[in-house]
Amino acid sequence: MALTPYSIIRAGILTFSLGALLLPAAQAQESMRERIKARIEQRRAERGGEASTKGGLQELQVQGRKVLVHLPIGYDAARPAPLVLAFHGGGGHAEYMADDANYGLQKKADEAGFVVAFPNGYSKLPGGRFATWNAGGCCGDARDRASDDVGFARAVVTALKARYSIDANRVFATGMSNGGMLSHRLACEAADVFRAVAAVAGTDATSHCTPSRPVSVLHIHARDDDHVLFNGGAGPNAFRDESKVMDFVAVPETISRWVQRDHCTAVPRRTLDTPGAFCEAYSGCSDGVQVQLCVTDTGGHAWPGAGTVRRGKPPASQALDANDIIWRFFEQASR
Repeated sequence: MALTPYSIIRAGILTFSLGALLLPAAQAQESMRERIKARIEQRRAERGGEASTKGGLQELQVQGRKVLVHLPIGYDAARPAPLVLAFHGGGGHAEYMADDANYGLQKKADEAGFVVAFPNGYSKLPGGRFATWNAGGCCGDARDRASDDVGFARAVVTALKARYSIDANRVFATGMSNGGMLSHRLACEAADVFRAVAAVAGTDATSHCTPSRPVSVLHIHARDDDHVLFNGGAGPNAFRDESKVMDFVAVPETISRWVQRDHCTAVPRRTLDTPGAFCEAYSGCSDGVQVQLCVTDTGGHAWPGAGTVRRGKPPASQALDANDIIWRFFEQASR
């Protein structure tokens, strides 16, 4: 049967109509396949205890808590890397500490070649926000519920060693405020794990401290800190509920305790003297460790060198860069 122009046009319209009807169905099927594939990949990651997050971070679950991990550029499993655990401040959370706009630790890790992990403190909230650390006398629910944060920190290191190539002789801890206080406690109770610690704006909150071995300790503090007062006590902005903090130990007392614990020479030497800041170190300590103090004139309760601070707070001191000072201290401690 011969095809007329009319029948050809009609057939073309019918074919087009069928294609138009089938196209959305095909697209929906393809979209469904993509969603299924993505879900399978997600479940595989979760079964492995590791899931990707934003910013080149990996998320682990350790004892039911979140730990964000950044591997430095050029990370090579054949070459064990140093590890730094970075503990957020009281009322904070892991994502805030991991944000380079706030602390710059991922950038520093890339520059220096160390693995940096951001554990989350104890929190009653499902997302882990408003978390605190049990550093001894401080702070919040973590202290009041006797959260075993020393045990948690040990478990984090163990978990990271199982997944990544970590140099066990170069494991360090640092932290801001309540996280800095936990760093002091780790030096007291986990010196077998942490080679050195560095605390920023968080003094020693322990009541008993008997390190298993001498440990290097760096403390960084601003004279005008209005939370953890330089000469001791809690400032008016330390915490909304005063019962959740403590009468903070003074910076000089914190350093004096570590000088005694590490059996250092009593007279410090100036290692940095720049407008707005200085550092001094105590040498002659047992096993070659070192106790060091860095003080900024201004900056309040903030991480020196940080580009941003919480709303309503004075800008961080730029007289020194905490990340540079801390990593240099850790390098010296591992020699």
